[in-house]
Amino acid sequence: MLMIPLLVLLSLLDPVCALARCAPGQACDPRQRRDAGGRGGVYEHLGGAPRSRKLYCATKYHLQIHPNGKIDGSLEENNPFSIMEITAVDVGVVAIKGIFSSRYLAMNDKGRLYASEVFNKDCEFVERIHELGYNTYASRHHSTEQPLPPGSSSKRRASAKRQWYVSINGKGRPRRGFKTRSTDKASLFLPRVLGNKDHEMVSAHQHAHQHGSRGDRRRRRHRARKGRGRRPDD
Repeated sequence: MLMIPLLVLLSLLDPVCALARCAPGQACDPRQRRDAGGRGGVYEHLGGAPRSRKLYCATKYHLQIHPNGKIDGSLEENNPFSIMEITAVDVGVVAIKGIFSSRYLAMNDKGRLYASEVFNKDCEFVERIHELGYNTYASRHHSTEQPLPPGSSSKRRASAKRQWYVSINGKGRPRRGFKTRSTDKASLFLPRVLGNKDHEMVSAHQHAHQHGSRGDRRRRRHRARKGRGRRPDD
């Protein structure tokens, strides 16, 4: 008689066990992972390898970083300066670097976007997922202090800051951080996967960079040998 209730209990538990089982080499998390198109709800990139993406703004411009430090938007589909490397530097915080410009996207304490040659605190952005796969990127360290009435709780005081967002307006120009909102079209970006032409450009760039580095090393070795071969009287 005890066998029947036991079998019934096992049959009820079996679907749960099926969810817990994992195929070899697959993650055991049954939740849908967030893919490159922005679907799903898990930040799978946190702590992972850098992602090569193009940030397509809802105003129809691709964010681009120029070697001279300029930040703006481009309508071109295959502009090399719009190819970014996005790297997680903390939970929910990323650094955005232009692959061809070798500069980091940054926002200063005046709310201006600029391209930094070195990584610093201005280059840290809080990444958040919004509807329809769009993301926002808010400065981690710069924001507007909101005035609060006397007697406000410490919890409300802690959330009183209004964030400053990366934003490209309808003319392809960056907006000052203190003028932005998370709900603005200009602040919404879709991380796009690179196309075939983009991959070809990145491969060619990396190949040229590697050969250039080897050539520099050879030239340095050659100069060092020449220096050692000189006599003190020369």
